[in-house]
Amino acid sequence: MSILLEHPEAQALLERTKLDPASLRRTAEHLTRFLHRYLPHFYRTEQRTHAEVILRGKFAALDRKTTEPIATDAGLQRRPLQHFVGAGCWSDDAILAELQRHVRQEIGHADAVLVLDASAFAKKGAASCGVARHWSGRLGKVDNCQVGVFLGYAAPGGHALLAARLYLPAERASDRAHRVLTQVPDAVVFAEKWRLGLDLLDAAGTALPHGWVVADDEFGRASAFRQELRGRRQRYVVDVPCNTLIRDLEDPLPPSQPGGRPRLRPFERVDQWARRQPRGRWRTVRLRHGEKGPHRVRALTARVQTKDADGQVGGSERVVVYRERGRAQKRGYALSNVRGDAVPLRRLVEVRFERSRIEPMFGEGKSEVGLGQYEVRSWVGWHHHMTLSLVALWFLQLERRRLGKKKSGADGVAGASDPDGTVASSGADAGGSGTAGEPEVTADGGSADLPLV
Repeated sequence: MSILLEHPEAQALLERTKLDPASLRRTAEHLTRFLHRYLPHFYRTEQRTHAEVILRGKFAALDRKTTEPIATDAGLQRRPLQHFVGAGCWSDDAILAELQRHVRQEIGHADAVLVLDASAFAKKGAASCGVARHWSGRLGKVDNCQVGVFLGYAAPGGHALLAARLYLPAERASDRAHRVLTQVPDAVVFAEKWRLGLDLLDAAGTALPHGWVVADDEFGRASAFRQELRGRRQRYVVDVPCNTLIRDLEDPLPPSQPGGRPRLRPFERVDQWARRQPRGRWRTVRLRHGEKGPHRVRALTARVQTKDADGQVGGSERVVVYRERGRAQKRGYALSNVRGDAVPLRRLVEVRFERSRIEPMFGEGKSEVGLGQYEVRSWVGWHHHMTLSLVALWFLQLERRRLGKKKSGADGVAGASDPDGTVASSGADAGGSGTAGEPEVTADGGSADLPLV
């Protein structure tokens, strides 16, 4: 447990909350109680022993959190642990279902946000399940990678990664030799990342209270994905690429003949449409406080139709365009199915930026609990490794919440009350940076069950 105790962030939390070192060292006791919740879901005694060794090893002061150094550190043989992770007959679904119940108990909230995101893991060679040439944001280039689709949960009281699914590219899904070598189940076929995301939503989303679904433009660009979300009556705010074709339904052209019906505007790229919008249509939205103070963006919204690459015209949606101030004027585009009179622009922008609370968890997972450090090559091994890593990452989140409070709740874990210092501001900022004549819109709290478009 020493790496957790010595972490600069843990020391900073200790200083801020004035906890003595003995209180911080109770983390080991909390881990024992935490494990008692999960270990019964492993079938056999030796599996429970292996799971405990792996999970404790993920918090040890090791350069790499793979099974061999964990086994060496624990004074055990490596092969039984490697088999447990790489091919053990235990259920990922059972462990993740317990994780989701735990998350619901600790931070469940009716207005929470489910976050879909993909993450790449660089791999050498082509023997690992699903490995192919993919774009890696961390590497900044296309390289040999495995890609996982993840489901996260962002609530007022905290956040967590809930589930993961390995993406199997079409060329790998149809490669019989690769399937046999990496033990891909016969039932697994090629599915786009957005379809995998829907599967995760269907499996985990119903177990957790939530009000929204958000995703990046890799998911949002698929009109079928948005249609499926509407069919499930999920409220969404999903990013779309800058070249998405939209038609403004709130700004029709004049009729071609006197007394005729107004004409619809032609479709155009959303970035071009945004550039020609008048200044008075933009609003300044103040988001939750971050490390450098309030985060302000300029945003606008309108009711639009979209047209996909096949020329299919969609139904009415709501476009949200935002420009981040003080951040190289970064601009982004999103679509939502919430009706314009049902929820204010400020709430849509706030929901969209809930994604930013999940993204650092990938970095935390890779640096703290070995999320990206594994030597397994099989389909089962990848999912076993991710399941154990997500459980370890959740424990880390619980401990950080506890260390951020003087009063702890059940199992030594504190209750939820804005542990990340992201309290939403209310009211206008007297010294705000908004342009004269524009309202300073601030992010508000939760919303009720709102009608869709």
